[in-house]
Amino acid sequence: MEPAGRDAVSDPLEKAFRRARFLTSAARLEQAPPDDGYEIAFAGRSNAGKSSAINLLCDQRKLARTSRTPGRTQLLNFFEIDPERRLVDLPGYGYARVAESVKRDWQGTLADYLERRACLRGLVLVMDARHPLRDYDRQMLAWANQIPLPVHVLLTKADKLNRRQSEAALAEVSEVLREFSTDFSAQTFSALKRWGVPEARQRLGAWLALEGAPPPGD
Repeated sequence: MEPAGRDAVSDPLEKAFRRARFLTSAARLEQAPPDDGYEIAFAGRSNAGKSSAINLLCDQRKLARTSRTPGRTQLLNFFEIDPERRLVDLPGYGYARVAESVKRDWQGTLADYLERRACLRGLVLVMDARHPLRDYDRQMLAWANQIPLPVHVLLTKADKLNRRQSEAALAEVSEVLREFSTDFSAQTFSALKRWGVPEARQRLGAWLALEGAPPPGD
C-alpha cells in the first residue's frame, strides 16, 4: 500500500522506495532481523547526511531520524522496502566527542554487521563533497574491498560547491575508487536540491533486484 496522501507514480523504482517503513533498531547484530533477502547499508561520518539521503531516496522526510548533534545515531536502524528488501542506517563514525568506549562498541558492531551479514548486497558510503576521503572513509573503502562488498559513494551537500568544484571532487573520489575495485562507484548528491536521486535509485535498485532497475554491474 502506498503511503497515505501520496500522488500515484509510474516509475517502479520510485514506487518501491516510497514503500519503505521503519522496521526495527538493533544495538548488536544478534538483535537484527533474520539474515535473508537483500540488504543495503548506509555508512559515513557523523553529519555527512546519511539519514537525509535515505529520506530523500524514499521520498519521506521523517523516515530516518536526522539530528544536528553528530554521533546521535548509535544503533543499526532497519527500514523495510518489502519483506525481502531492507535499507540499514549504520552508526556514524569519526566524531571526536564520542567517548572512546562508545567508539569501540560502534566499531565492533560495524565489524560484525559488515563481515557477517550474508544478505548484505552493497554499501552506500556517504561523504561530504566538500571534505571527501577522510581517514575513516578510506578505512571503510579498504574494509569493503577486503570483504569484498560493492560500494557506491554519495558525495552529499554538492549544492555547497560550484560546478567546477563538484566535478573536481567527483573526479578525485572516482580516481581513488578505481584503485580499490571496479565494483566501486560514485556520484554527486544533494538532499537540499534533490540532486542525484534517479541515479542513486538505479544503483541501489540493481543491488536489491527491484523491478525497473538495471542488472547489477550495468
